[in-house]
Amino acid sequence: MHETLQTHEPLIRLGIFLLVLAGMALWEMLAARRQQRIRRWQRWPGNLLIVALDTLAVRLAFPLAAVGAALVAAERGWGLFHLLSAPLWLALPLSVLLLDAAIYFQHRLFHAVPWLWRLHRMHHADLEFDVTTGLRFHPLEILISMGIKIAVVMLLGAPAVAVLIFEVLLNATSMFNHGNVRLSERVDRRLRLLVVTPDMHRVHHSIVHRETDSNFGFNLPWWDRLFGTYRDQPGAGHHGMTLGIEAFREPRELRLHRMLIQPLLNPKPHAGQIREQESQG
Repeated sequence: MHETLQTHEPLIRLGIFLLVLAGMALWEMLAARRQQRIRRWQRWPGNLLIVALDTLAVRLAFPLAAVGAALVAAERGWGLFHLLSAPLWLALPLSVLLLDAAIYFQHRLFHAVPWLWRLHRMHHADLEFDVTTGLRFHPLEILISMGIKIAVVMLLGAPAVAVLIFEVLLNATSMFNHGNVRLSERVDRRLRLLVVTPDMHRVHHSIVHRETDSNFGFNLPWWDRLFGTYRDQPGAGHHGMTLGIEAFREPRELRLHRMLIQPLLNPKPHAGQIREQESQG
């Protein structure tokens, strides 16, 4: 079973990825939440190419990836759940829950540590917010994230099937909660009790710093409420808020080569953007 899981894991993830991406893109066309000023042809090539580079980087640097790390831990009896001989029915949900908590704290770390923020800000520098924003991460950030994830998987002794479920959920919910899709207020209120919704996560992509430093969850919404980082709505409203960060406002920054070198750049924000940020703050 382990060999089968490891063999088919990339195909399972790719199939679900393409299905969710296509479904969210169609939903955005049929029921958009916000009108976009920047066209898809200006943004999507870079955003989709970066995810291809991310995937290649992870496969080269971590041939076994997180699922493979879980299989190695199982074979050698490494990790908390193996030491405790925890049954699958207990280890599986706890592994998914604890891995999600780890991603929440990792996300906060990438905002708090300056050199990590330089990598992560590429994700926030998108001038619009849609399904492809959820795929837009610098390759170095993805490699660091995978290293952290593998360490957590081995420390927990997480079952491989739990890791696969978590990886699929994380990828799918990242595309969902970055979607430029319209949900009724009633549905959003109920749904965000169980999963991070697009309206909840859009607040995190506000140009206003106090809003950027909130709603860190990607999958489960509970961590933000538990640790005091939850913000219900953006101050300017979802249609009035400005997305992105003040330092990168030119459409040319959406090109792939500019995205890759962005951590090395240190542009100063324009005075008008500073005034806008201060007025919204």
